[in-house]
Amino acid sequence: MEQVSFIKINKADTVVVCLRNYQKGETINVDGKAVTVMQDTPAGHKILIHDTPEGENIIKYGYPIGHAKENLKAGQWVNENNLKTNLAGTLSYEYNPVNEELDIPTENITFKGYKRNNGEVGIRNEVWIVPTVGCVNGIAEKLANMLAEETELEGIDAVHAWHHNYGCSQLSDDHENTRKILRDIVLHPNAGAVLVLSLGCENNQPDQFEKLLGDYDKDRIKFLVVQKVQGDEINEGMKILRSLYGIAKNDKRTDCPLNELRVGLKCGGSDGFSGITANPLVGEFSDFLVAQGGTSILTEVPEMFGAETILMNRCKNEDLFNQTVKLVNDFKEYFLSHGEPVGENPSPGNKAGGISTLEDKALGCTQKCGRAPVCGVLGYGDRLRTKGLNLLSAPGNDLVASTALAAAGCQIVLFTTGRGTPFGTFIPTMKISTNTNLYKNKPNWIDFNAGELVDGTEMHSLLRKFIDKIISVANGEQTCNEKNGYREISIFKNGVTL
Repeated sequence: MEQVSFIKINKADTVVVCLRNYQKGETINVDGKAVTVMQDTPAGHKILIHDTPEGENIIKYGYPIGHAKENLKAGQWVNENNLKTNLAGTLSYEYNPVNEELDIPTENITFKGYKRNNGEVGIRNEVWIVPTVGCVNGIAEKLANMLAEETELEGIDAVHAWHHNYGCSQLSDDHENTRKILRDIVLHPNAGAVLVLSLGCENNQPDQFEKLLGDYDKDRIKFLVVQKVQGDEINEGMKILRSLYGIAKNDKRTDCPLNELRVGLKCGGSDGFSGITANPLVGEFSDFLVAQGGTSILTEVPEMFGAETILMNRCKNEDLFNQTVKLVNDFKEYFLSHGEPVGENPSPGNKAGGISTLEDKALGCTQKCGRAPVCGVLGYGDRLRTKGLNLLSAPGNDLVASTALAAAGCQIVLFTTGRGTPFGTFIPTMKISTNTNLYKNKPNWIDFNAGELVDGTEMHSLLRKFIDKIISVANGEQTCNEKNGYREISIFKNGVTL
């Protein structure tokens, strides 16, 4: 049997996606019609299957991904040179709810997590040092290294200092965003103990930051203001860290129901296979997790542009719909306020991989959240309040968005990629490749291969394998970014630096 070499994703589509490189002059048979390929076309890219006049929409995933910039012929390679986005400014939207029940049975699945005193569950037991200001990054790093060397990590998973550049010389929203993200890190259940390290003269004053934490566990979260230390702040910091380590090292994993798992959904370095393999696979897992009572969060608001109505109409009620409209239009206003068009998003790597417009990217990107109803909408820096599928305000930038997902309370980020990326945020950042070549070429980056879906593996079979992998990571198996020690944070910045 001849291997399938292209895919028509939706019956309404006017393009097919190449599953291999096509050469000029080859013929493809689509819906009983022979189409001759007019240019060499790379795998992951689009071939037009109908003549399309200038200005007419080109359809992929069953939705417009832009319009033809010129008269196009069947067989042409459709890319950013002949396809133009339809996106413009902010829009008015009408709520047309789509209520699709998830026909997914409940399974008695558990994972081995750390139950915290406030009822939350972590999948790692680490000691963290969180600077309130970038001025003490060096001290934080030195303390982390000393504790790791002294303890040899016996009884804990890791020691980390979370570097950032902020906490001072910021105004308004930037200042509050920094405070909220740092608060969220301090309170995260993947930390068994935290030292909050301050300089003392920064805008992010330690006493005010402490109030932001609310009713926190004072045995496991300690503060040190180094300007107030008489003498060597390293010795004082190590005394506190030894005490914190003495508590955290006694924590044990116990069985936790899957409804305590919270995953972030992210893609980066996407390609033409992202919306065919990895993103749909993650979407199937998201639906499965939600059906078990668990939680997933979709972010990258600019990468919802062009697919936003799909999400809006899946909102459980009109209030959530209105919050989603605000989520989208606020981000469009952010673009416009800086004189930037709302449709200018796909990176050079995205375009090289077969993604030509923001709509093309968005319609693939949003598949990561499956079909579940939207149950919550979060602002940047907000912490989770509602189980089920949530939407989160954050940009598309990989590290900023992943940090925001972790800060919201996710214990793990599921990160799909067609080009590959090594980074990780402050929680396990599991990379899922869209194609098998990437998985083979970068085994030190990629944790799971969704490219099997175009190699012949059925979705149901691969989903079970994927579920098992995620449970293993929740149980303590390290992701590639953890093995490599690639872990960092990035905080969203918009305004003036003093």
